[in-house]
Amino acid sequence: QVQLVESGGGLAQPGGSLRLSCAASGFTFSKHAMSWARQAPGKGLEWVSGIYKDGSDTYYTDSVKGRFTISRDNAKNTLYLQMNSLKPEDTAVYYCNAAIGVQDYWGRGTQVTVSS
Repeated sequence: QVQLVESGGGLAQPGGSLRLSCAASGFTFSKHAMSWARQAPGKGLEWVSGIYKDGSDTYYTDSVKGRFTISRDNAKNTLYLQMNSLKPEDTAVYYCNAAIGVQDYWGRGTQVTVSS
């Protein structure tokens, strides 16, 4: 079965950096686009970034452009999100997503807290 396991979250100071990882299994990782989404306290789910199956195209929501970088290692079945210049408004649970056919799959998320 499809499994997505996020890691790398934690506490960071404003201006700091974190690198999130998503380990994928149960499907052919290299054949599917992947994305990251987040949910801040008291708010709805927000799409953050996406990457094409071979990494050739990447997409970002405006609020993270120039600060976050999505990447993938198809040999390791792993998705990444490098987050730099973090802001308090980046505080959220971050989820990894795989859209396979008509089904969306999600991990359990990893908490990112940006605070001094």
